[in-house]
Amino acid sequence: MSNQVQQTVPSNNTPLKDLPSMSATLFEAKARKGLTFDEIAKALGRDEVWVAAAFYGQAKFEPEDIEKLSGVLDISQGHLQSELGAHWWPYRGIGTTPPTDPVIYRLYETLTISRRVLVYGHAIKAVIHEKFGDGIMSMIDCKINIEKKPDPKGDRVLLTFDGKFLPYAKW
Repeated sequence: MSNQVQQTVPSNNTPLKDLPSMSATLFEAKARKGLTFDEIAKALGRDEVWVAAAFYGQAKFEPEDIEKLSGVLDISQGHLQSELGAHWWPYRGIGTTPPTDPVIYRLYETLTISRRVLVYGHAIKAVIHEKFGDGIMSMIDCKINIEKKPDPKGDRVLLTFDGKFLPYAKW
């Protein structure tokens, strides 16, 4: 069990009202058990960001995930299966564009319209091409890791995007 503050998901949060009904059940069980996404992810053999995405209805649990999740969160496997089983598919992309939540907006700004992309975008592209060839980094086949990096001036957030290289097709 985590020593972090237990929280529930606010039901008045605009993007969350469009989530699958099962999301509230998952978040409430997570809070009741006092678990972090990392702890749940380890029990499922998944990554914490992927598990959090699945809680928000943005990723699909496999049958073995549902079985393990049932035990971890003390939710009936039949109930999870009936709500999130083979018949259910994610509707990806929640919230407004641009986002209004400050944390999500900063990610949006950093990854889409940031001055850093304007300043370093071509340099990053050139280095990718030198190291990999003519292609792009997949954001579909991509792992995202989040780490807390202690710093004397204040803790830092370290985001790592680990995307598969996709060469351009030739025909």
